[in-house]
Amino acid sequence: MNTSPKNAPSGVSKAEPNTPSALLPTYARAELAFERGSGAWLTSTDGRRYLDFAAGIAVNVAGHAHPHLVQALTEQAGKLWHVSNVYRIPEGERLAKRLTDLTFADVVFFTNSGAEALECAIKMARKYHAANGNPERYRLITFEGAFHGRTLATIAAGGQKKYLEGFGPPVEGFDQVPFGDHKALEAAIGPETAGILIEPVQGEGGVRPVPPQCLRGLRELCDKHGILLVLDEVQSGVGRSGKLFAHEWSGVTPDIMAVAKGIGGGFPMGACLATREAGKGMVAGTHGSTYGGNPLAMAVGNAVLDVITAPGFLENVQQMSLRLSQRLAELKDRFPGVIAEVRGSGLLMGLKMQVPNTEFVAALRNEGLLTVGAGDNVVRLLPPLIIGEDEVRTATEAIERAAAAFAQKSSNAA
Repeated sequence: MNTSPKNAPSGVSKAEPNTPSALLPTYARAELAFERGSGAWLTSTDGRRYLDFAAGIAVNVAGHAHPHLVQALTEQAGKLWHVSNVYRIPEGERLAKRLTDLTFADVVFFTNSGAEALECAIKMARKYHAANGNPERYRLITFEGAFHGRTLATIAAGGQKKYLEGFGPPVEGFDQVPFGDHKALEAAIGPETAGILIEPVQGEGGVRPVPPQCLRGLRELCDKHGILLVLDEVQSGVGRSGKLFAHEWSGVTPDIMAVAKGIGGGFPMGACLATREAGKGMVAGTHGSTYGGNPLAMAVGNAVLDVITAPGFLENVQQMSLRLSQRLAELKDRFPGVIAEVRGSGLLMGLKMQVPNTEFVAALRNEGLLTVGAGDNVVRLLPPLIIGEDEVRTATEAIERAAAAFAQKSSNAA
């Protein structure tokens, strides 16, 4: 009789102690798991509560188990899950209309993730020029430190060696320039340039906002050269900056914009928004998705938009951002040997560290505060957008305790 683990009785664990996980080991996971969440708080499987200032990496904009999102999802789940884009999906048409009414865009393509939204944006920019009789214009200018996703095209767009290594020749069509180097940017524009792709706030790259005047300069450059301005608002969008989208602070409008993370509030969802002109080449058969825009995602997306656009919601994000940034600035002044700089926009905040950011993230986790690292030795603070004064105080008190411990350790070592 075969007694291998694959034939273990139902309900009996097949894994022995110290048995390697069956998951592909692509994540350096913390030894922590959660069983429920409410608002800005998570409860681990061992019963400990954590204040969540990671929010699923800028995803859970309405917090955990928001009643309006729960109701929308459960009601839709009881009716219809999936039909494919062979048929009309009314809730998707409704969400697209709401998004276009609120933004620069005329058309929307729904996806399952940020990387897919970026893939759509990249294809759209190339197709626009091909539709205009200029198929040679397919290259996008991108910026050092950028992160646009994990597909072959988006890692090429991001250009970071650690993500490119081992996957063969990078996908052709991306020209990287240093972040903030306007001379290099202008010099990179040539007869094959289709557009400029940029995050209004680099998240993974170290929480580096693009100054409003620079975004305005990019818009002028694109208009001057007849190329497209493509924004990646996957992390900075859907209220996180204190406006619906971060580019609104500059007063400019893009031609194409990729969105994800917060737009689904925790449900896998993304979108590519565009002007009708920029999307002119994307006709029937040029792009598609089996799951993109399915009824479950659309129900949740509409519910998220209800929450984000409610009166006073974005004003609260701005107020809590001000409180948080003021308190963090005080901590930077008190612990200059631990915190070098406070960065960010809205509730996309970053602490540039003098100590290893991985160690500080772990220390904060021990203090009951969840955060996430970023490039340039930065700790990201990405709380749900529903936080209030109490959560800001609790979070900064945890940061203060952790910073004091690092400062004391440094003093003892000296």
